[in-house]
Amino acid sequence: MFHYRKHLFYPIHVERQDPVFAKLLLEHYAGRNSELSSSIQYLNHRSNMTNRYVRDLLGLIAAEELGHMELISVAIIKLGGPPLNCVNSQGAPWVLNYIDQSVDCINMLQVDVQAEARAALLYQQHLESTSDQNMKRMINFLITREGVHKRLLQKAQVLLKDNGSSEEFNELIYEYKMSLQVLE
Repeated sequence: MFHYRKHLFYPIHVERQDPVFAKLLLEHYAGRNSELSSSIQYLNHRSNMTNRYVRDLLGLIAAEELGHMELISVAIIKLGGPPLNCVNSQGAPWVLNYIDQSVDCINMLQVDVQAEARAALLYQQHLESTSDQNMKRMINFLITREGVHKRLLQKAQVLLKDNGSSEEFNELIYEYKMSLQVLE
């Protein structure tokens, strides 16, 4: 299911080193509302999802979240940040209780929608913490992608509740793949 591509989802450039902002980005690397937390949560929810289309969607989003984690790691390194360990900006290690363990399909998607909203909010809060226009563009890109994920997860939730048809679920996967076209 997964494959590795050498190029990043988004080019990472920095105007100058900023170790303080780099440390702040650790929240997005391995904090509670981080890309690491999102990707593992989606993989876990994928394993418990009974609908094969939504299972595929969760796998696709999990892979993208890992790509976002890579973007954040590159930004941290280029900004002159600390060594990358799975810690947040306060140095606390990532823990398993950061991810939801529910197994109800509708509830899993609701938790995922909420996680996307929290991640976007955290990015929005950190947007003002840098004057680097390149970092602002990267963060805006990530906010946009979190919004795409949130919207698709909400659609998946509605389709599950309404017993959507396979065509409707296929459209969901198609919509996700089309959202990536601007990235290539």
